[in-house]
Amino acid sequence: MKIISYNVNGIRAALSKNFAHWLEFESPDVVCLQETKAHSDQIDIALFASLGYTTFLHCANKKGYSGVSILTKISTDNVVVGMNSHTFDSEGRVLRADFGDISVMSVYIPSGSSGDERQEFKMRFLEEFLPFVDKVRLSHPNIVICGDYNICHKPIDINNPERQNGVSGFLPEEREWLDKFQASGMIDSFRVFDSRSEQYSWWSYRGGARFRNAGWRIDYQWISEPLLPRLKGAGIMQEVVHSDHCPVWSVIE
Repeated sequence: MKIISYNVNGIRAALSKNFAHWLEFESPDVVCLQETKAHSDQIDIALFASLGYTTFLHCANKKGYSGVSILTKISTDNVVVGMNSHTFDSEGRVLRADFGDISVMSVYIPSGSSGDERQEFKMRFLEEFLPFVDKVRLSHPNIVICGDYNICHKPIDINNPERQNGVSGFLPEEREWLDKFQASGMIDSFRVFDSRSEQYSWWSYRGGARFRNAGWRIDYQWISEPLLPRLKGAGIMQEVVHSDHCPVWSVIE
């Protein structure tokens, strides 16, 4: 099972940049999208169907905002929308699909970069998300949690870490949350195979950041420990440009 996760920063914008052609060429089995920024009537589901994908959506109540999706060529046993929280589900942030003994989740963790109010909202989301995941893992121990986490875990995951103190996305409390997530039995699939620095998945549109590779690694595919023997590869597709993010991928046996 090849899984790609991608914050497209607007699915309609990505489609205008040949996203569908790229998807057809890559042909992953499962695609987790974040920040789709569209309601169901604004997404060309027939186009994805012509490429062999069934589309599942969790859209934000607010138009043109947030939203996650799962596209799959594999039949699903079950699809669960949201995390049973009106506050967070109204923003379209969590979607899960089950495939046999593997469960795949697409998550878009809130950003706190716009100010204290949204940072507080982000931290409340994180507080609820960890026990939510723990509960899901009781019945689905083999889980892949894909998405935009809006957190750089380690100094190696961000450019010039010494300059990023006090910046949302690299705050001590956010990074500590990822430490707890890891300690709960989750594994950063990318770091199983690649320990290099400067391996980023997001770049600001400002100041030529992508050209200079002044980026952040905030897009992940974390897997539960029982899946580690079945993890055959993981990576970042930095050369793919439909968004200010790039896709990340894994292969699970």
